[in-house]
Amino acid sequence: MKIRVERDGLAEAVAWVARSLPSRPPVPVLGGVLLDAGGDSGDGADTLTISGFDYEVSATAGVPSTIAEGGRTLVSGRLLADITKALPAQPVDISVEGARVSITCGNAKFSLPTMPVEDYPELPAQPELAGEVAGDAFAQAVAQVAVAAGKDDTLPMLTGMRVEITGSTLTLVATDRFRLAMREFSWQPAEGITDSAVLVPARTLADAAKSLGSAGTTVQIGLAGGDGLLGLSGGGKFTTTRLIDAEFPPYRQLLPSDYSSRAILHVPALTEAIKRVSLVAERGTQVRLEFEDGSLRLAAGGDDEGSAEEELPVDYEGEPVTIAFNPSYLADGLGALHAERAELTFTTPNRPALIKPADDNGEVVPGYLYLLMPVRLPG
Repeated sequence: MKIRVERDGLAEAVAWVARSLPSRPPVPVLGGVLLDAGGDSGDGADTLTISGFDYEVSATAGVPSTIAEGGRTLVSGRLLADITKALPAQPVDISVEGARVSITCGNAKFSLPTMPVEDYPELPAQPELAGEVAGDAFAQAVAQVAVAAGKDDTLPMLTGMRVEITGSTLTLVATDRFRLAMREFSWQPAEGITDSAVLVPARTLADAAKSLGSAGTTVQIGLAGGDGLLGLSGGGKFTTTRLIDAEFPPYRQLLPSDYSSRAILHVPALTEAIKRVSLVAERGTQVRLEFEDGSLRLAAGGDDEGSAEEELPVDYEGEPVTIAFNPSYLADGLGALHAERAELTFTTPNRPALIKPADDNGEVVPGYLYLLMPVRLPG
C-alpha cells in the first residue's frame, strides 16, 4: 500500500473511528483500525476507508486520497489517533513495507508494526435504511434522553435507550429507575418502514449522535432487526451498534396523568441555586424545595453537617408543600431542557414529578419531559 492523504481529514477520521474502540480489547486486533486503500467515493475519486470493529460497535469513515498502490493494513487505533493528531499541517504519505507501516508528514516520520489483517473480523453490512433526520436535532434529542440512562451494566435494559418508530414520529426514552427522560420529534421515514421499537446502548448512541450531528448534516438511521443492529450514517461516516436483547420497562404507565401542584421556574437561577445549596448536602442526598404562593425556598443539610437555604420568586399554583430531590438528578433534568423556563408538576411529595420546557408565557413546549422520583423526607 502506498497513498497520500490530507492531514486534517485523516486525523478527523482516525479519531472518530478510534473513539469507538475498546480501551482493553480482549484480543489485540480488536484495538486496531483497518486502513483500506482500495475503494473510490463513487465519483471516481480514490478513497482511503478507515474502520474499527469490536463485535459490538463498528465505525467507518472515508477520506479522499491519492492511491499509488492499493492494499489493506491494520495498526493500533489509539496510537494512530495520537500520531495523526500531532502531525504538522502537510500532506501525509502512508506506505506499507513488510510488517511495518510508514507514516511521513513533512519532517516527521513514524514506523509502526502492523497486525495480522487476516485475523480481523468482517465488518457488518449497513442495515436497511429506516429513515433520516436533521443531524443537529437528532444529536440534541439523544443527549436530552441519555442523561437519564442507567450506568449499571448488571441491569442492561436500563443502560439502553428505547427507540420507537411510529410513522413520522421518533420517540426516545431512557430510565435508571430514579428518573426518566422522553423526547418525541419528527423525522422522515423510509417508504415501507413499519412501526417498531428497539433498545440501543445509550452511551454508544449518544457518542455517535454527537459526532454525526453537526449543523447541516442529515443523519440516516438503519435497522437490521434480524441481525440485531442499528446503523447511523452522515457526513461520510458510518457506524453500527448491536442492540440490547432485553425488555424495556413499561414506562408509559409511570407517567402521571394529573397534578395538584404546578410551578413555573426560571431555569438558570434555579440551577445556580441548586449548586450552591447542595454544597452542604451530604453525598448529594437531597435538596428540599419548599413551595408557597410566589416563593420557592431551597434548603439542604442540617445541624450536624451544616445547612444552607436560598429563596427564589416563583409562579406557583397549589397548597404550600415541601418536596425533596437528589440535587444532581434535578440539575441534570433542568440542563436537558434547553429552555429558560420550566414547568414542574406533581401531586404529593412521594409521587413522581414532571419537568417540561416552557416558553416565556409559562406555556409548555411539547416534545420533551423529564420524570423525577422525589427523595422521601424523614418523618
